[in-house]
Amino acid sequence: MQALILAAGMGRRLGEFTADNTKCMLPVNGVRLIDRMLNQLNRLPLKRIIIVVGYEAENLKDHIRRKFQDRNIVFVENPIYDKTNNIYSLWLAREMMVEDETLLLESDLIFEDKVLEMAFSSEYPNVALVAKYQTWMDGTMVRIDDECKIISFIPKKAFKYSDTELYYKTVNVYKFSPEFVRDHYLPFLEAYIKVLGQNEYYEQVLRVITMIDIADIKALPINGLHWYEIDDVQDLRIAETIFAEPEERLKKMQHSFGGYWRYPDVLDFCYLVNPYFPQPKMIDEMKANFEPLLRDYPSGMGVNSLLAAKYFGVSHDLMVVGNGAAELIKSLMGFIGNGTVGVIYPTFEEYPNRLPADRLVKFKPENVDFSYTADDLIEFFAANPVDTLLVVNPDNPSGNLIDMDGLIRLAEWSAQAGVRLVIDESFVDFADCGAEMTLLRNEILRAYPLLSVMKSISKSYGVPGLRLGVLASADSVLIEKIRKDVAIWNINSFAEFYMQIFNKYEKDYVRSCELFRQERDVFFSELSKVPFMRVIPSQANYFLCELSGITSAGLTLRLMTDHNILIKDCSSKKGFPADRQFVRIAIRDRFDNARLVSALAEFKIEG
Repeated sequence: MQALILAAGMGRRLGEFTADNTKCMLPVNGVRLIDRMLNQLNRLPLKRIIIVVGYEAENLKDHIRRKFQDRNIVFVENPIYDKTNNIYSLWLAREMMVEDETLLLESDLIFEDKVLEMAFSSEYPNVALVAKYQTWMDGTMVRIDDECKIISFIPKKAFKYSDTELYYKTVNVYKFSPEFVRDHYLPFLEAYIKVLGQNEYYEQVLRVITMIDIADIKALPINGLHWYEIDDVQDLRIAETIFAEPEERLKKMQHSFGGYWRYPDVLDFCYLVNPYFPQPKMIDEMKANFEPLLRDYPSGMGVNSLLAAKYFGVSHDLMVVGNGAAELIKSLMGFIGNGTVGVIYPTFEEYPNRLPADRLVKFKPENVDFSYTADDLIEFFAANPVDTLLVVNPDNPSGNLIDMDGLIRLAEWSAQAGVRLVIDESFVDFADCGAEMTLLRNEILRAYPLLSVMKSISKSYGVPGLRLGVLASADSVLIEKIRKDVAIWNINSFAEFYMQIFNKYEKDYVRSCELFRQERDVFFSELSKVPFMRVIPSQANYFLCELSGITSAGLTLRLMTDHNILIKDCSSKKGFPADRQFVRIAIRDRFDNARLVSALAEFKIEG
């Protein structure tokens, strides 16, 4: 058997990364693509490796000759690489392909060793490795029958998103017998080039062959093995994450701060959303209006304040809408000025991180659960005066909740003391008292002008991709200042439309919170059985868990490495005792939660 690598392309979409070298010379985590591929091929008993070169051919050949002197590597040069596509590169190597079984690969691929071994060891003479369609995939798709025979190649023009459940993406790794190449592929390849030219793709010929059903090409699904095709800078970043060493992969995932839809095999217990909302009917309405929402401008701040007011039943003059709560937090912290700010630690650090440390007055609960009451805060900050007090309720990561009576006492105290009070109630709908706990009420806001209420719509409403948040206050100076601070079109049409239609689905939302509370009780019970984990009761959609016998970093790494499960390592958060270890675990639906519990049950740790 031999291998044929197509490596003549210019890789224009990679910009500066391929300005003076061909794409396969690109390093991924310090190893060049071509080096990785040749090392993988070296583990197979191949007679020779054929490489079709073109762009920056001499650099590539010199590099390979230096690093792989003991291998039988033959180069075929495509002199018109800038005017042709890979169909012509394959044509140039046609005579060699009929001499032996051939593994055909494209040089911009990165994959696990087992991927190549599948093609090499397959009992079938002609195979194409394929992967079940995922959202990041582009290019040639195929459909296969129950016996894994390829029944059709789907060109881009025929691609239908409604049929993606039936699609497999070609991994661009093939094995062909010399008989197939000689009797079927090359005759059609020659005819195709004569009719349609040299600037085409070799898989178009396979499409023709399958259409007239003259050869049996089997598809081998790689079933979850990792692979990636690198065409642009974003592909490079994703490939570096997928193929990093475990600790580095975890670090890259953590530092991307979301976007995990690019890694569909990862189960995210880190970021915090409602697993039961929105319901399919609401999503269908969003989809049905996709085109006008995409093509038309969103409304400005005035209209969106009206929508937010309707959403929460609050007067629009008290409300400002943000591109996520993060935008409003940034603006609010800038408005606060130079005074001192009271913060409860550990907490959601987006607020205090925007201030210099010398302006923070820190309250740290002195108990194992990090719990506190309104009276605790009043007593502490009466003795340690501040200009502003920040309270996340329920708190993050502890899940501690101040009840409604406590919140009103806190508002009364802040009014008397002249302290601006900021309550972030992004998680309050998950609390046992639910909507009864909200401070987003006209009578409360107007009674306490020093009170500001922040709410992220991402969390309890399950739509973090829309980037929506609100801030409400009877402080007209604050509201006007923030409205001027953010852009007039600070939210997009999809977020605006979501707010417009939400009230039709409010009963579904209420029901989703009920379902969530039921699942939280079940999940708490199951997690509490894990012998090395102490689960702190929570009124939010996450649990803070204290560990014994393993560090938070160690547990986070093992879950990611062994199970593709991501949890929040709290070791970097402020306010935790140095001699104790904590993780935060989001609450998902029953199926996902059971998967995490099952993974934790496999750990053999001395508590």
